[in-house]
Amino acid sequence: MHTEVRDKALFEVIGEDVRVEQVATGFGFTEGPVWDKVRKQLIWSDMKHDHMRCWSPQRGVQTYRKPSNKANGSTYDAQGRLVSCEHGTSRVVREERDGKLTVLASHWKAKELNSPNDIVIKSDGAIYFSDPTFGRIREDVGILRPLTLDFRGVYRIAPDGSDLKLIVDDFEQPNGLCFSLDEKRLFINDTPRKHIRVFDVQSDGSIAHGRVFGETTGDAPGAPDGMKIDSKGHVYCTGPGGIHVFEHNGRCLGVILTPERPTNLAWGDDDLRTLYMTAQTSIYRARLKTPGRLTY
Repeated sequence: MHTEVRDKALFEVIGEDVRVEQVATGFGFTEGPVWDKVRKQLIWSDMKHDHMRCWSPQRGVQTYRKPSNKANGSTYDAQGRLVSCEHGTSRVVREERDGKLTVLASHWKAKELNSPNDIVIKSDGAIYFSDPTFGRIREDVGILRPLTLDFRGVYRIAPDGSDLKLIVDDFEQPNGLCFSLDEKRLFINDTPRKHIRVFDVQSDGSIAHGRVFGETTGDAPGAPDGMKIDSKGHVYCTGPGGIHVFEHNGRCLGVILTPERPTNLAWGDDDLRTLYMTAQTSIYRARLKTPGRLTY
């Protein structure tokens, strides 16, 4: 069994014959998958081993960057530059064409950020990222060290990289985030609270009117972590047992089951119909009916 059906409408979204298969295994703690459409490869972080890796059918698993400063979530900007969150340094960095790293964010009001975790870039170039404390309190995904901030928030970096703003600070542990298709709403999940909130995006890039969009329920291991949206606006979020698929109104249609506790996901392949999933020690994939969506 590869799916848990909670509403038969799930078949209209993902198809009736979904099969989850293992792509690669033997890693420490996989996270932050992103599809490189130029090189046609999947990039992800093996946080426990401080190692960013890549995979393609032709080349198999290779090293992308090591050390990686315990990199977590990553995405590409419109210029094709990889932007990543680093747990080990509390930074958001951008990889330039020559391979050098530019630091985009590291402090809030002279205090180090907690541990930037996941990231999304709006079509205007503004960068939004979550900043929970996992990279300071868990040795497997970070470096143990004291906290300097007394809150866990979500931030926005202006399109020109000149201005860092705190846009919300009332989360227990903010984690995955994604925009609606029209970018008028921003979804942010909260791992301990096991729910997804949605906010209205204002004209200045700030967010307002936060409310609960959906909850990830179930008895299997897993909680809200990575989150993405497909080309028709369905929200996919990690949760108990696998990847939870939500309708536009927040109703959960069902779960794509993963053999290990899921951590994140990314759309890939030329038609964007392959959902790649990071789950503890392995990478998995499944072919779905509805294509995903890249924002770069």
